[in-house]
Amino acid sequence: MRDISEVSQASGIPASALRYYEELGLIQSAGRKGLRRQYAPAVLSRLALISLGQQAGFSLQEIAAMLGDDGQIAREPLHEKIAELDQQIRQLKAVRNALSHAAVCPHPQHLDCPKFQQLLQIAQKRKQRKLRGGRKEEPR
Repeated sequence: MRDISEVSQASGIPASALRYYEELGLIQSAGRKGLRRQYAPAVLSRLALISLGQQAGFSLQEIAAMLGDDGQIAREPLHEKIAELDQQIRQLKAVRNALSHAAVCPHPQHLDCPKFQQLLQIAQKRKQRKLRGGRKEEPR
């Protein structure tokens, strides 16, 4: 068993956050030793999972809903988040490509460059698609 200060130090998560995670049902203490909460060693893996979920953009409430007590993770929200992240990656790549071209573009005026105009149009179309909820517009 590890007490709350050891878990805090090992995970880099403040003790106050650990207590909050416990309130949300994300982690469970195994009991107390004096006034200090005690945790099983497996709590560090669970905290790493929580951290990964936060980095992926899930809220703590969403993470709590996805994590089972047995360590199982609901898969459907993961698939949805993967699709969302893929869309963000595509958008960021389009922005990166436009900026990369602008940085080396030989045209005196960027807006006169056909390649830069094409990259701007791609970025704008992706932004509009994102605002419509990711749906491609049907041809008329």
